[in-house]
Amino acid sequence: MFDQRFIIDAIGRSAENSVDRRRFFRAAGIAGFGAGAAIMASSAAAGAATADAQAPSDSAILNFALNLEYLEAEFYLRAVTGVGLPDNMTTGTGTRGPVDGGRAVPFVTPFIKRFAQEIAADEKAHVTFLRSALGGAAVSRPRISLDASFTAAARAAGIIGNYQTFDAYANELNFLFAAFIFEDVGVTAYKGAAPLISNKTYLEAAAGILAVEAYHAGLIRTTLYTLGVGAPSIIYPTVQKISDARDSLDGPTDLDQGIGTSTAANIVPADANGLAFSRSAAQVLNIAYLNSEAVRSGGFFPAGVNGVINTSGDNDGDGD
Repeated sequence: MFDQRFIIDAIGRSAENSVDRRRFFRAAGIAGFGAGAAIMASSAAAGAATADAQAPSDSAILNFALNLEYLEAEFYLRAVTGVGLPDNMTTGTGTRGPVDGGRAVPFVTPFIKRFAQEIAADEKAHVTFLRSALGGAAVSRPRISLDASFTAAARAAGIIGNYQTFDAYANELNFLFAAFIFEDVGVTAYKGAAPLISNKTYLEAAAGILAVEAYHAGLIRTTLYTLGVGAPSIIYPTVQKISDARDSLDGPTDLDQGIGTSTAANIVPADANGLAFSRSAAQVLNIAYLNSEAVRSGGFFPAGVNGVINTSGDNDGDGD
């Protein structure tokens, strides 16, 4: 399918470090190339690293995406089944953490339950795919918060008061509001990462995941807008508050968009050219950590994410 030179070049670009490269070599079945080939491969990898020292490796980008997929998979699986990922899908490099909270949602609308089940299956498949693509370099599932983090996010958005709690699993509507927090962020995260991926095979895979996440986001936004027709004073303002909260975390530019009003729908959050916007990994972590400052943990990831891409951006305006 691929010749050995292609595999060596891809591994050299994609592995995060020399240990990852050796793991990839073994997985690709080319450990027996001999000392000469190993030296050439190492030299090629070193040259690529020197030429593009500031760019994250493809492996680092995919591992960052894997952290996000762990979060989404755990959120949706618990909503539709009451349990999360099996243990054998959560191991890897870095510290493996537990999942705090989450339970089955008491769905009453068959349509909402069925598409929630479909999304859960997709997110689980994304975890499986990324772990397979990364092999021994895949990071383990970090600690994830599915209770306290949603309350913190809801308070920050002004959806609830400072002493109230928000239960994302209490009912269908709360579930949809919680899903809205994730889905748009996932789309913008993959779009932002796409230009940084050099391996075309990985880029195609990331584009495939981006397309699925966009379908998910469109479905959540459409469902919320439809529900808003019967309760416009509740649904639309609440969604807009969530959108504004995300905007307040990821920088000064007003990019995030709600779903519209009772007089005009905004199902697709596109710019004037009809394009979706991008978020950097740091901006994504600002939202995931629920912090506008440069930090390495918080919010949905109380102990941070695993991998070399783990720090949010400094968007609080004080430069610290």
